[in-house]
Amino acid sequence: MDLHISTLLKYYKRADVQEALIEYGHNKEVAVRYGKDGGYGKRPDTLQYPKDVISLVQNGATSFHCSEELWSNPMHLTTQMKRSEQDDLRSGWDLILDIDCPILAYSQIAANILYNALTYHGLTCVTIKFSGNHGFHLAVPFEAFPSQVNGMQTRTLFPEGPRRIAAYLKEMIRRPLAEQLLAFQPLSGICGSLGKNPVDLLSNNEFDPFKALVIDTVLISSRHLYRMPYSFNEKSGLVSIPIAPSDTIIFDKETARPECVLVGAHPFLVREGFEPGEARRLLLNAFDFKLPDDKIAPVGIRREFDTPQEAIPIECFPPCIMSILRGMEDGKKRGLFILTNFLSSCGWSAEQIETLCESWNKTNKDPLREVILKGHLLHHSKNRAKVLPPNCDNQAYYLDLGICTPDGLCKRIKNPANYAFIRAKMRREANMRERDNSEGIVETN
Repeated sequence: MDLHISTLLKYYKRADVQEALIEYGHNKEVAVRYGKDGGYGKRPDTLQYPKDVISLVQNGATSFHCSEELWSNPMHLTTQMKRSEQDDLRSGWDLILDIDCPILAYSQIAANILYNALTYHGLTCVTIKFSGNHGFHLAVPFEAFPSQVNGMQTRTLFPEGPRRIAAYLKEMIRRPLAEQLLAFQPLSGICGSLGKNPVDLLSNNEFDPFKALVIDTVLISSRHLYRMPYSFNEKSGLVSIPIAPSDTIIFDKETARPECVLVGAHPFLVREGFEPGEARRLLLNAFDFKLPDDKIAPVGIRREFDTPQEAIPIECFPPCIMSILRGMEDGKKRGLFILTNFLSSCGWSAEQIETLCESWNKTNKDPLREVILKGHLLHHSKNRAKVLPPNCDNQAYYLDLGICTPDGLCKRIKNPANYAFIRAKMRREANMRERDNSEGIVETN
């Protein structure tokens, strides 16, 4: 949906909207988006005065986004900063759980169950907002977490802390979410609504609710942004508004039309009126909980492995990686994340990775901005630890991006890098047999 400038100006000229955006952007990095198909404005940036809002809109801004992290001075952020430098600048982080699904009713069910899971841990500060399209954001303010956990300052546990909590809660609600979705609609109906086959929604012959909807985990990353309350959503033309938790199941999108928005009707990210540190049990449980297949490593531990001494050639790459290399329309940042981790796992040098990624970016319909590409490559090159790309069954990556087109070998592996290792080994063995044959070497029993 294309938002007309008159609609944007009429809405963002409201003093209560401007004041709300300024309040929610306090101590946060803020970025604006320019239209449904446009990019984001300069980063870092902040909102300080009401006039900043209308000035940005007059220059083409359609929506406002802010960081999950709280910063002592957001304007000091740079893409070249080391992790330790970011930790020094970060004063805290809010837990923002992002639920997204093409079917709003499924998101409503998930948001309601997730809210109950958070309150089960003794939290009284949980707030919810409609994303503006198909999903919801649940928020827990940083003030609800203890200042330290396991001898570490909580403010430095980003993105590991939110990722761990999100993954822990997903496992906690998996069964009740599956049961409630199937009670709302049979599997055949869910498949029809999502345009999927039954096998696409099963894991171990059981309905997997997280193949029907997504709760963000691995996409939580440093300087990750989310849509601010009272900001437009370009795709729907609706506004991202806070709602009462009790209204989640009965939420009506009509209340998010710009002319219907009532600023302050419900809170979002309230920072007082609750017991400080009340989320301590949630945080500790999340780090103590052993996730299936250890999908997220504990704080300070990363899964490393021996990389090949020689770079594995492109001819050995799996279908999903080849699909990325042919160019992408959507999900290019996730594609870049997959690509760099995959290539380094396959023995590619930083220089080889940079060359290929720059060439890949030119094949994209709407290439990533150079500052984003260069920033990611620089950060990746400074990270000495070799980490595998996400596993094949990670809903937020290959399946969600539509690049999972498995061949016969894919059924035998759990990670794209394993595919390349096997193909490279088969290639070496075939070359050795060919060489032996050419030299007249015959095996004898």
